[in-house]
Amino acid sequence: MSLNLRHPLSRLLHYCRRYHRRIWLATLCSILNKIFDLAPPALIGAAVDAVVRGPKSWLASLGAGDVFQQLAVLSVLTAVVWVLESVFEYAYARLWRGLAQTLQHDLRLDAYAHLQELEMAYFEERSTGGLLSILNDDINQLERFLDGGANEVLQVVTTAVIIGSAFFILAPEVAWLAVLPMPLIIWGSLAFQARLAPRYAQVREQVSILNSRIANNLGGITTIKSFATEAYELGRVALESEAYRQSNRRAIALSAAFVPLIRMVILVGFTATLLVGGDAVATGHLAVGTYSVLVFLTQRLLWPLTRLGDTLDQYQRAMASTNRVMNLLDTPVSIPSGHLDLERVRGEITLDQVTFAYPGSPPVIKNLSLKIPAGQTIAVVGSTGSGKSTLVKLLLRLYEVQAGRITLDGIDLQDLHLASLRRAIGWVSQDVFLFHGTVAENIAYGSPRATPDQIKAAAVLAEAAQFIERLPQGYQTIVGERGQKLSGGQRQRLAIARALLKDPPVLILDEATSAVDNETEAAIQRSLEKITVDRTTITIAHRLSTVRRADWIYVLEHGEIVEQGTHEQLLAQAGVYRSLWQVQVGD
Repeated sequence: MSLNLRHPLSRLLHYCRRYHRRIWLATLCSILNKIFDLAPPALIGAAVDAVVRGPKSWLASLGAGDVFQQLAVLSVLTAVVWVLESVFEYAYARLWRGLAQTLQHDLRLDAYAHLQELEMAYFEERSTGGLLSILNDDINQLERFLDGGANEVLQVVTTAVIIGSAFFILAPEVAWLAVLPMPLIIWGSLAFQARLAPRYAQVREQVSILNSRIANNLGGITTIKSFATEAYELGRVALESEAYRQSNRRAIALSAAFVPLIRMVILVGFTATLLVGGDAVATGHLAVGTYSVLVFLTQRLLWPLTRLGDTLDQYQRAMASTNRVMNLLDTPVSIPSGHLDLERVRGEITLDQVTFAYPGSPPVIKNLSLKIPAGQTIAVVGSTGSGKSTLVKLLLRLYEVQAGRITLDGIDLQDLHLASLRRAIGWVSQDVFLFHGTVAENIAYGSPRATPDQIKAAAVLAEAAQFIERLPQGYQTIVGERGQKLSGGQRQRLAIARALLKDPPVLILDEATSAVDNETEAAIQRSLEKITVDRTTITIAHRLSTVRRADWIYVLEHGEIVEQGTHEQLLAQAGVYRSLWQVQVGD
């Protein structure tokens, strides 16, 4: 099997360079275990030789006396061999399994860490279920191969080398009969591997699609129930599951044929050794003890090769999985982090001729220039699709600008360390995400050192304390996955509390009051009036009632600023803002 730089095995070996000492030690233990495992047939042959030839045996020539003494020596050697075989079996099992667990752990963490560095466009083009399949199923598949398959390959190679050498030393005239099947077996293994590789690649692809379907449906279970489409979704899962089953069947149909075919080849070598070797004994050309050793060794050489089918199956599954994991690790990071850390942030933000377009779409933002003074509250309003939320994602560098530049306190965002930039910004999005955990844990997310008193103070500011205290366990109430146990308004207020606890110099409110009622909105607005003092605040809103007190308002249409001014100034103009205001107040 020739390896190139893109072959999954070469990619895996390149990744495993950090474990080379442990790999070599595990390999040594596997080889030593097999050497001692192959010793008993030689001892049996020596025992037969001692019984049959007595004082003329090769043990006697080494100084052993009568037959009993020879057998006593062989008994001691047998005990030593068995003990050493057991010791090295324990050692290689611990080393290979430990290595498999370590590699699985490190590979999953490396893949997940790399995944977190990728831009948002990568996630938008892929399903969550497919990525979960790589991080779990594919890495687990590799672990299963290292658990036993790697040792199996090493021991088969060791067996072939040792027994092949022993044959040519003991009985060169018979050795070729036992070795004859080896080229056919090796050729067959390589041929099967070449044909199995694309089939198992298809298996891994199908299981990814199936996982994606199930993960998507579990995330949308409320919608499924509300539309009474359980039977429809069950049918779609059944189709994907059947496709996975059929891809597995095609792979199994080929891999299952390997062992029976190999057994037929092995049968030829074994029976030829039995017949020709036996005839050599009968004619006096071969000693009985040597013949016994040859028969045992032939079986030990050829029959383990039948297990190559299972090993080959594991190997192909592991290589298909390795390819998918390595492809993820090789995905380039298109938004690299800068190297400057922010020590003290005033919060002055400037956009200079910024242009951005999503892949395959026309520009969402075109040559946009605006300045946000430090400590002021500005609002960005406009109709759906005008580019408001995209502007926020560019400020957080979730996407990279394609032209122009954005600066924070005069420093280009691309020069700032991503973590430093994002720590300086508190973001409350329209689509609130809460983690499965307690209310307190969700408020303190991003502020791990926050005390209970600080958590409660943030909740009070966000007008969330009152409803939290009415929950069954108060701040220790589990909110459920994505906060499904809470209402939309409650989730929104927890998100605001989370941002306030972070106490960032720049606060972005992206439709932050979109899911609350009028009474709660008024309460939140009162708290925002306090917390936005001396803090740069950017409010993105459809509901213009939430931005009327902003220091300055920008009106976006098709990614361009069409109007700007205070609330009163914009109402005085017969423009877009005034039209939106009249629609919302019912005029």
